[in-house]
Amino acid sequence: MVHRNELTAYMDTLLEIERFKDYGPNGLQVEGRAQINRVVCGVTASLALIEQAIAAQADAVIVHHGLFWRGQDGRVVGWMKQRLQRLLVNDVNLYAYHLPLDAAPVLGNNAVLGQRLGLKVNEYIGDQGLIALGEPDGGVAWTLEEIQQKVAQTLQRDPLVIAGDGRPLKRIAWCSGGAQGYFETAIAAGADVYLTGEISEPQMHYARETGVAFLACGHHATERYGIQALAQNVSDHFGIECQYIEVDNPA
Repeated sequence: MVHRNELTAYMDTLLEIERFKDYGPNGLQVEGRAQINRVVCGVTASLALIEQAIAAQADAVIVHHGLFWRGQDGRVVGWMKQRLQRLLVNDVNLYAYHLPLDAAPVLGNNAVLGQRLGLKVNEYIGDQGLIALGEPDGGVAWTLEEIQQKVAQTLQRDPLVIAGDGRPLKRIAWCSGGAQGYFETAIAAGADVYLTGEISEPQMHYARETGVAFLACGHHATERYGIQALAQNVSDHFGIECQYIEVDNPA
């Protein structure tokens, strides 16, 4: 069992939350009971995840996508009321770590996604170091078909693929989630291919015009692994129970 304040301080320090300018607050977003023995983690603080965490008798929920984001009007109505009500009535803590969990060099979404795909990180580049730049383990370039197959097998979903000019894929850049806007940074860094969660209209043209391939692998699918690594770290450090709950999301 761990006190809420100790768990908060540990995760905030581990993920270096003060380094990041983010879209919402990182760390403890909803205060629940003081003593924590059982944790549930998931990608998003959806009502479905909260209700399953309550059913699992969790004392705390740790997510990547929390409740509060820049630009919200602040009213506690509708879906926000439903989520907050379940947490408050059941005295469950809610923690959220957004960009710090994407960028963490060992536990982060990009780091763990790279490991699962068989990629070695050489450096982190771009805005707040959010883009991983590396190469296949072993140093042998992949074909587009090979990387497409690896993504499909690892994430259990077929990526949307915009082919480049057919070059060997030696220099690989990736960033989990909705990071299609970083494609130009990856191109400028000399990437042969860029992997992220989503695609918008401009990226198709950039890929065709520059020859750099683009794979949209799913926002949710690319952001499952950092939160699991964080929860396992917390479990090992404090000796508390941590369970990952998957709430299916095709986006």
